[in-house]
Amino acid sequence: MAHCGSSEPSAKVQPPRPDSGAVIMPSQGGVDQSMKPVLFEIFGEIWTVQSRLGQGVSASVYRVSSGRATTAAVKEFQADTQGGDYGFHKERSVLEDIQGHKNIATLYGVFTNHSCMGVATRCLLLELLDVSVSELLVRGSSGTQGGRPQQGHSMWLVQHCARDILEALAFLHREGYVHADLKPRNILWSADDECFKLIDFGLSFKEGNQDVKYIQTDGYRAPEAELQNSLAQAGVEMDGDSGCTAAVDLWSLGIILLEMFSGMKLKDTVRSQEWKDNSTAIVDHMFASNSLACPAIPVYHLRDLIKSMLLNDPKQRCTAETALLSPFFSIPFAPHIEDLVLLPSPVLRLLNLIDDSHLHNEEEYEDILEDMKEECQKYGSVVSLLIPKENPGKGQVFVEYANSSDSKEAQRLLTGRTFDGKFVVATFYPLSAYKRGYLYQTVQ
Repeated sequence: MAHCGSSEPSAKVQPPRPDSGAVIMPSQGGVDQSMKPVLFEIFGEIWTVQSRLGQGVSASVYRVSSGRATTAAVKEFQADTQGGDYGFHKERSVLEDIQGHKNIATLYGVFTNHSCMGVATRCLLLELLDVSVSELLVRGSSGTQGGRPQQGHSMWLVQHCARDILEALAFLHREGYVHADLKPRNILWSADDECFKLIDFGLSFKEGNQDVKYIQTDGYRAPEAELQNSLAQAGVEMDGDSGCTAAVDLWSLGIILLEMFSGMKLKDTVRSQEWKDNSTAIVDHMFASNSLACPAIPVYHLRDLIKSMLLNDPKQRCTAETALLSPFFSIPFAPHIEDLVLLPSPVLRLLNLIDDSHLHNEEEYEDILEDMKEECQKYGSVVSLLIPKENPGKGQVFVEYANSSDSKEAQRLLTGRTFDGKFVVATFYPLSAYKRGYLYQTVQ
């Protein structure tokens, strides 16, 4: 089924009226969501749909690629038979207003897609990002510390995510916006920029002008949003001054960081009466349990930061800007080897390949360099290749690819391969550290 489309300039639109409604429900005459488009014509160029990345009640997100081997994401909103296109205009309006921050997904443009069935849908062309925090929570933890299993992610990863998202929120809140739907699925890793980015602004609103009644996702919903949602459901009209504030975003981030640290989904916990009665004691207990495994690491800085985000009174909660001043961010953590498996980058690190004896025979060393470059070029365009002869990084192979798509393909195909009877271990490696010549002694 071919699709043809027409693009339009990415111009400013007026924010939705305060009475526009809340959650976008699927329209009765909308696009059949089981039918995946094959092509989009965007700005006069044909883009092929490679996969569906996600699907919600009002929109689907696709990975697309152009003939120039460029990849991006398309968010296609369901056709609205009422002609409102509320979700599209809402997100477009916010994204166009807040572009330019490194920790917020980039909007490339907007276009209308016309299917061969005569249905027109509104679309956003967005930066393609990688693994979400939701996937990270499912896929891995930091292994062991002090000989005991630790369920959550490493402090390096928690710190990285916390700093990136707090910087995004500080910017967003300075611009007067509340995200209002912060959750692990809306925080994605950028392999090329090596940072976490905030996505999905469909429930966002200007502080003091809340035009969305039902905000935040269950499990990450601040107490004041829970109360507001309940009142709205009961039909109680709220005046304009009683809306939620930017503090709801800090609550959500506090829960996310607690989940990353503990390795547990906390939806049932935060809905329990025990949490409502004394959430501070529960947080203290979680940190006391985990810190037994690593007493040398001052985890109490993270504990105090999270507790400052989870105060029931929104006026007492820390702001994103004050949270960034926490001593937690002054501690230099090293990544765990599992972190570098989970977070893609253009640089690949190959372990378990080179013996010390190979490093001290110059002729043999040069042969290995050539062999490795030839092998790695099978999977993508190699920019540089390094095999250090001394620590740190002694005997490891660092391969810089032209982009993270090539390195991900190489990692997938090289992992588990054998060279000289040895199993290859392939992890990613931070491009910024590699460029500076900084080779981490990663924590095993």
